Amino acid sequence: MSQVSIEVGAADAGLDQRLSDELDRHNHAAVPGPTAVELTVTARRPGDGDVVGGISGWTWQEAAGIQMVWVASAHRGERLGARLLAAFEGAAAARGARRVFVTSFTFQGPGFYERCGYREIFRWDGVPVEGEADVHLRKDLAVG
Repeated sequence: MSQVSIEVGAADAGLDQRLSDELDRHNHAAVPGPTAVELTVTARRPGDGDVVGGISGWTWQEAAGIQMVWVASAHRGERLGARLLAAFEGAAAARGARRVFVTSFTFQGPGFYERCGYREIFRWDGVPVEGEADVHLRKDLAVG
């Protein structure tokens, strides 16, 4: 057994970057071609430019993943989330993505994604607590 120390800590941007770089190298060796590239979509309020919603995610080869989606409570019910999602999907498709993946807890927005054409592919019950679930969804993008 090697003589290494194990450290447990909180947020570590340097470690996150190192892990990302190393995984990118590994993934590129397994699937040659472009590596993962971040993709963001931002909604700003006219006038002051304040952020009122956004999506962050990535594209990699024929796949896209959504990591975070948020819309300010004052703008919910205005279809802003659907507009952000459509912009993300369009940009992902322009980069060559053929499918988008996202996870959402049952108390967040799986119904929103389903209304936007996503279908549930997996559900992890009891996450983050009993009575809730982590729902994994997928949408196939139109190839054009």
